[in-house]
Amino acid sequence: MPAAVECRDLRKTYDGKVEAVRGLSLAIQPGECFGLLGPNGAGKTTTIEILEGLLEPTGGEVSILGRSWKANARELREYIGISLQETRLSEKLTVRETIELFASFYTQPRSTEEVLSALQLNEKADALVGKLSGGQKQRLAVATALVASPKVLFLDEPTTGLDPQSRRQLWDIIRAFQRKSGTVLLTTHYMDEAERLCDRLAIVDHGQIIAEGTPADLIERLGGHHVVEFALSGNGHLDNATWQSLPSVDSVRNEDGVICLNVREPHRTIPALLERVDQHSAQLERLNTRQASLEDVFVNLTGRHLREE
Repeated sequence: MPAAVECRDLRKTYDGKVEAVRGLSLAIQPGECFGLLGPNGAGKTTTIEILEGLLEPTGGEVSILGRSWKANARELREYIGISLQETRLSEKLTVRETIELFASFYTQPRSTEEVLSALQLNEKADALVGKLSGGQKQRLAVATALVASPKVLFLDEPTTGLDPQSRRQLWDIIRAFQRKSGTVLLTTHYMDEAERLCDRLAIVDHGQIIAEGTPADLIERLGGHHVVEFALSGNGHLDNATWQSLPSVDSVRNEDGVICLNVREPHRTIPALLERVDQHSAQLERLNTRQASLEDVFVNLTGRHLREE
């Protein structure tokens, strides 16, 4: 079965010198939810806009459902749904009118009532768009993408700025689309969202994929399954080598005075850590342990947190 979304050696250069995308290749399988993670300026938005047919690449090949934008543009627009990070809709139209407007763009759209129900917008059907809450507006934006009965759904930061309840409602909508064999390409700044929704994901930095796999595989690749975080007072200015030599420690990083150890067996690391602290006449200000996460993977690979911008 061909990939639902595929690009090979994708490149985009602006003004002949700024390389936004540098030889990026990926393949997303039908029915898969694939996440694209990266800081601002990493090239992920440029990549998605090329895949959506909104931007012409400088080089490389793009295939959506086995078709190309050059030869099958009109056909492909019937097969994809797009929800941008900031979808600006007419605030003077009602929710129902907005969905009907977008439905008119396609030859075989879903019924307006079906979309209203799927997006939990029935009660707001006759409300003006300008009167909706942030979460309702975001659901409406996704509704305009789903009304086409797409096979591939592109979602750019779909839950940015939403409250936890609205985020989970959108997660349910994405899962329901995927259960019907829909393919999803998702960008997000929320690592918990990527871990919960994505079957696979790629981390993009400086226009290239620097890591790809399932969330579990990427966390496994980090080296440690657990993170031990601590801060010291007193004579606590010790270099990373002091902690790297502790048993079961795979890697060390210092984040503004908080030492983070990626470890495999915290029950071996923590007693040795306490002994080392005592040897250097330091005092613990804090100490906690947790499971390693995608956030740790991202920091180890890029040296910064995804939401630092």
